[in-house]
Amino acid sequence: MNIGEVSERAGLPAKTIRYYEDIGMITPARGENGYRRFSEQDLHKLVFLGRARLLGFSIERCRNLLALYEDQGRASADVKRIAQQNLSEIDAKIAGLQAMRDTLADLVQSCAGDNRPDCPILKDLGAAPNR
Repeated sequence: MNIGEVSERAGLPAKTIRYYEDIGMITPARGENGYRRFSEQDLHKLVFLGRARLLGFSIERCRNLLALYEDQGRASADVKRIAQQNLSEIDAKIAGLQAMRDTLADLVQSCAGDNRPDCPILKDLGAAPNR
């Protein structure tokens, strides 16, 4: 398969595929003309990487998961540990976003939204951070 075909089948932009090649995540064969030739195994790796990235795994964690995927002697505990770390980070991001939402909702609620210039939102944004 050429890069256009593998891009379509994997659901990834060609630029992303080239990036994964540049960082050593995949190594497609090269034809005599220098063009990349992707195998079914390359396609499978790209689908794997695309799915892992959609689930928020970092490139380094994707590299580790891919190595574990290819290791038939792997321990599932190793895979679970990586996934648990990622899940914990996602939970922390969600908590941070929820706190941000709550603060903004309070500010929006406190603003009259009328023709007066007084605005608690702008006042809060202009205040020194609490440290």
